[in-house]
Amino acid sequence: MKRVSFSRLLLLTTTIFALSACNAFDRVSDIGSAPKMSSIEDPTHANGYVPVRMPMPPPSLTENQPNSLWQTGGRAFFRDQRASRVGDILTVVVTINDQAQLQNETKRSRDNTDTAGVTNFFGFESHLHNWLPKAVDPTSLIDTNSALSNDGKGSIQRQEQIDLRVAAEIVQVLPNGNLVLQGKQQVSVNFDLRELTISGIIRPQDIAADNTVTYDQIAEARIEYGGKGSVTDVQQPRYGDQLMDILMPF
Repeated sequence: MKRVSFSRLLLLTTTIFALSACNAFDRVSDIGSAPKMSSIEDPTHANGYVPVRMPMPPPSLTENQPNSLWQTGGRAFFRDQRASRVGDILTVVVTINDQAQLQNETKRSRDNTDTAGVTNFFGFESHLHNWLPKAVDPTSLIDTNSALSNDGKGSIQRQEQIDLRVAAEIVQVLPNGNLVLQGKQQVSVNFDLRELTISGIIRPQDIAADNTVTYDQIAEARIEYGGKGSVTDVQQPRYGDQLMDILMPF
């Protein structure tokens, strides 16, 4: 009985460690509850955050002019409500409708026929049977044929369509005035969590009067749209299948 109990305890311990190693324990603990949303945090304090550094032109000197409403180097006479400082919020409009279709076809064929013989070679052709098989024919010493045929076809058809709006926050102002934005949006519906993250660099003059900017005006844009939950879990292959796909050489 002691041996059986010890074996069961060892099996249970091994199973627990295996579940924790592949992050399955957290998934098991979330059974019956909706995915939890992350708390709102300062993105500049997140692990792995690195301020953006880009080549910058030399800064321009600003002269203070007393008794004047205009400041040298200013971009506008009156200040508007568009995002321009760290902590300001603007709306990013993402409208992607890309289509690509490629078709390639390659055909190649080749036929080779080689025939060689020695009918007269200073009389030595009559002695070929001394070095070659008895049935050698001097008129047809070499007779080869080869054929090669290759037919390759390839087709790629891709279509992507994304239409959404997300609020982002200015997290950094570069020395040349460009703005670094970063935004995250989470939506939980029926035990499935959808998450959208966006980041990049924009010019202040590209921000529209309604405080919006389109995704194609974002330099170094990083747009990620994914999720996790019941539906996403069903669509993902099992860990064993993923491991076999990596390890199997065939």
